[in-house]
Amino acid sequence: MGKGSRDDRISALPDDILVNILDRLNVPDAARTSILSRRWSQLSGKLSRLIINAQDFLPKGVSNANVSDDEMVRVNAAAVEAIKSIVTRRSPGEHTIRFLSTAFYLRDDVPISIGQAVGHTMETHSVEISQFSVMTGKVGTDELNDEELAICGREFMRFFDACQNAFGGLTSLDMEDLRFGESDISNVLITCKRLKHLRMMNCDSGDPSTLQIEHAHLSELSITGCSFEQVKLNWLPQLTQMTFDDWIDYQDPLVLGHVPLLETVSLTNVGYSFHKLVKLSEFLSSTSIRVLKLGFKSEKIWVQPECLTKSLASVFCQLRFVNLVALPEGYDLTWTMFILEAAPLLKELCMAVWDHACIMETDEKTRKEEFYSENRGVEWDSSIADFKHHNLVTLIIYCFESDDYMVSYLRRVMAAAINLEDVFLYSRLECDNCQDQKPIRFPWTKRQRISLKKRVTAGIESFAIIHACSTIRDAHLSKYLYPECSLDVSRKSLRNRQ
Repeated sequence: MGKGSRDDRISALPDDILVNILDRLNVPDAARTSILSRRWSQLSGKLSRLIINAQDFLPKGVSNANVSDDEMVRVNAAAVEAIKSIVTRRSPGEHTIRFLSTAFYLRDDVPISIGQAVGHTMETHSVEISQFSVMTGKVGTDELNDEELAICGREFMRFFDACQNAFGGLTSLDMEDLRFGESDISNVLITCKRLKHLRMMNCDSGDPSTLQIEHAHLSELSITGCSFEQVKLNWLPQLTQMTFDDWIDYQDPLVLGHVPLLETVSLTNVGYSFHKLVKLSEFLSSTSIRVLKLGFKSEKIWVQPECLTKSLASVFCQLRFVNLVALPEGYDLTWTMFILEAAPLLKELCMAVWDHACIMETDEKTRKEEFYSENRGVEWDSSIADFKHHNLVTLIIYCFESDDYMVSYLRRVMAAAINLEDVFLYSRLECDNCQDQKPIRFPWTKRQRISLKKRVTAGIESFAIIHACSTIRDAHLSKYLYPECSLDVSRKSLRNRQ
């Protein structure tokens, strides 16, 4: 404050800078600035990013995992008021809304009020990106029964029917815990003509059924924990990224039709003892992906290692990055070499080897009753003698331990990847949800690192630098995360317990 001045220095800034600052706040905080002065109240009507999340209105200490029905209704109502408060300050057509995101609970008639307010905004303003995130408040709780799923599904379709103009302008839609009727999903996709991103979590259509998807503009698709017997991507000419987790049937659960631009694929599932192994050459046939993530949830390897064939070479011919998440501990890793043999352009291989209690079924009785596999490994012998890979430059192993099977695998990769530059070895991040007291054999000391390097490089000519890291690099951190667990990533600390 200058002496004798009534204005603070922030208020003296130009409008465009102040709007840029407000755009970085959530809507409740941005709305509070309107009480500062008439000028500030006008600025809130110029925001280019409107992110209204009902969870921002939850009381302190209440999360999505323990929110009550009454609180859902209350915070939904607060979200409606926030939308109306912001929108009424805007002059129709004057300022483009770059990003409009609303997240709310599926309770009573409040979602319809939110949808109608969003629809009105789309009719009176230019909106580039718009998103609905429809929550049930059941994530992290016990699984919903059939009746609850059906009720949630009907409530969603009632909301959809009442807000056709809003859905017609959506570019992103997140849905969870819904049971749809036979033609419901098709009707939603037909109405959402601008849709680019679709996420479905724990959704189904009742009895084992087939989900068929066609859309002209959809570019990202995520299907997680959905009980469809089969998913058919019939015609998605703009699809570039796909996540398919927790399928229920191993007999052709995914059928890829016209997906010419698909380049990033994430597949995660639990392999049970009675499941047949999946051949990626068939699973991903007619594609040439660049990024592949495979998740195993610390259970049986569900991928069938394949000898190099024309179909496998076609699928992996453009592959650049592979990430293997939650591989079971103690099992031979040699089978992953088939990926290197089939992917000559592969540049980075990343893997995490961890029996992580948070994502495993640990009760022995349940494991037997539900046919979890006791032998979680898979065997494979290369048919290519003296195999060499010329493009792999980075190898990342999380949860590394100085056990023979890991050291042996590391030697094999370093011997084959003749241009390998860096090997990053990480121990484990702290997990907030489990009490894993298992000793970790990681080379923390300088002497241990020297010993490890001698074991790995004995008889091998390699210029690769082995990094036994005490902290995870920012570029590597996101590749480690697993959605079912709560990892301490703020400090990026690794567990140092011997």
